[in-house]
Amino acid sequence: MKSWHRGLTGLLSMGTLFAVAASAGFIAEAQADSKELHLYNWTDYTSADMIKKFEKETGIKVTIDTYDSNETALAKLTSGASGYDLIVISNDFIPIFVKQNLLEQVDVGGMANFKNLDPKWQKRAWDPDAQYSVPWMWGTTSYSVDTAVYKGPTDSLKPLFDPPAEMRGKIGMFGSPSEVMSLALVYLGKSQCNENPADLKELNALLEKQKPFVKVYNSDGTVERQVAGETVMHEQWSGKAQATRMQKASVKYVYPKEGVVGWMDNVAVPKNAPNLDNAKKFLNFLMDPENIALEQSSTGYQSAVMGSNKYLSAELGSSPEFNPPADLKVVFAPSCGEKATRAYDRIWTKLRQ
Repeated sequence: MKSWHRGLTGLLSMGTLFAVAASAGFIAEAQADSKELHLYNWTDYTSADMIKKFEKETGIKVTIDTYDSNETALAKLTSGASGYDLIVISNDFIPIFVKQNLLEQVDVGGMANFKNLDPKWQKRAWDPDAQYSVPWMWGTTSYSVDTAVYKGPTDSLKPLFDPPAEMRGKIGMFGSPSEVMSLALVYLGKSQCNENPADLKELNALLEKQKPFVKVYNSDGTVERQVAGETVMHEQWSGKAQATRMQKASVKYVYPKEGVVGWMDNVAVPKNAPNLDNAKKFLNFLMDPENIALEQSSTGYQSAVMGSNKYLSAELGSSPEFNPPADLKVVFAPSCGEKATRAYDRIWTKLRQ
């Protein structure tokens, strides 16, 4: 390609060269003024109403691709230029993306709407200087259960990880190893990012014992499976549990005595994003209470933006999934080091064989 270009240049007149240069400059300017934005997000996790509002206010057309786990998103970005302008990733993966130089520094703290963030979320442990990300949604991970089928106790994680015989083949777990491991460690009362050989052996034994009872390991379609009765119990996010209950009243989101996993998803800009200015506009847009409330209404989760809850319906604002008990133990899983990550990978690979 280079030799062809070099030969062609030798044949061009000076006037033609100027025309080509002017054309290239026009193309570069057109690209800089692009009215496009490419978002990479979890499946069924983007409010259509919020996107329409952004498009109407800015004239920027948003295209959305989806994935099913943080691990999938990480693999996508590490494989080369993704073409995405924004990506939604969980709190424990932000440091991993930063360490691998996969994110742009965009100075969120300097944006006009940053003042709307709740002070406790302005400086997050995974992004302490607000250089990389804007909070998207936050919630909890536990499990939901169809109480019309399962009549046992629902105050513990025990029915999920150590199920009774009648639950064989009726349990759904996420397809993300980090999320399965985090909740299992909460049940065992062990620390997150665990490197202790004895604890890891216990973790492996627990998941292997649970395996015959698991119908599917998949983070997509969790609501649909439980509504259809394909699963009776399912590892679940709080907002998805609320969506399930709205379609099937007998489904309950469990707040276990051992605790739950807390998480916050964040919106960040991949390195070399083709529409950087548009991405920054979207980040600032998200920190407006009325805008982020549209995403909350769509997904059933909490936001980090002060004043957004007043735009929610009474049904959502008062729902049990949206309002965890005040004394609930919530464990935010940190980003794990290489040793723990390798150990989890070994456990997961063996489990999924």
